Amino acid sequence: MDVRDELHEIINLAMELKKAKDIGEPLKGKSLAMIFEKPSTRTRVSFEVAMTQLGGHALYLSPKDLQLGRGETIADTARVLSRYVDAIMYRAFDHKMMVELANNSSVPVINGLDDKEHPCQIVADLVTIKEYKGEFEGKKLAYVGDGNNVCHSLLLGCAIVGMDIAVASPKGYEPEKEYVDLANSIGKQSGANVMVGNSMEEAASGADVLYTDVWVSMGDEAEAEERMRVFKPYQINSEVLSMAKKDAIVMHCLPAHRGLEITDEVIDGEQSAVWDQAENRLHAQKAILLTLLG
Repeated sequence: MDVRDELHEIINLAMELKKAKDIGEPLKGKSLAMIFEKPSTRTRVSFEVAMTQLGGHALYLSPKDLQLGRGETIADTARVLSRYVDAIMYRAFDHKMMVELANNSSVPVINGLDDKEHPCQIVADLVTIKEYKGEFEGKKLAYVGDGNNVCHSLLLGCAIVGMDIAVASPKGYEPEKEYVDLANSIGKQSGANVMVGNSMEEAASGADVLYTDVWVSMGDEAEAEERMRVFKPYQINSEVLSMAKKDAIVMHCLPAHRGLEITDEVIDGEQSAVWDQAENRLHAQKAILLTLLG
């Protein structure tokens, strides 16, 4: 099965699980280790509740709870945890650490976020878009803001499912070339058009989905003042929403800094899909866990 078919299967499974009244306990006796170097609301709660509802068990582990905090390598941590649990979910500062954990684990490793990618978020996003729009082909997602980990994973996710994506970021804050090139390569196969530039008007024009994220990600706090100045013209407000299609939906992976990257009237407005998007993290995590462990 190729990655496109696999992603579609996970999306469809998440939608089925959301509707199901009784799914039993397919992961009874299974354990998930959750390593959190960064704090979290949605990732922690959705994975923990997902494992519980599927009949399994999740263990929350911060560096203070592990010997990682005292110098044990991530590779050794992976080798040991693999002897105890059925899968590891890792929320990391550094993508290289994510790769090292995966390379030394004998059980599945789920990327719960790192500085380069946020794939679980995008699975939930694609579930939300399919719920609202019914299909991906012929649809356009406009991402406005920082070319960060969410943007990277959106580029790849949209390209895989065949949905057009237009990214608008300030100069110097565009997504990394490696991810843009990969998305373009995938898009040539799937029919997705990938556009990366600095014009918010060009990106938002005719969009079916308007998407934004925080201007200052965890780890970028030292640049906060400069980022606030540079990103100010990239706010999603009612004027920007009017550039998109009349039935466009608005998405934000949260947490939102209201009045900065998005206004209250938009995030709380009739076109906001933000709260369905947040709920779908739970159903997406269930689908990912069942695909790996079921």
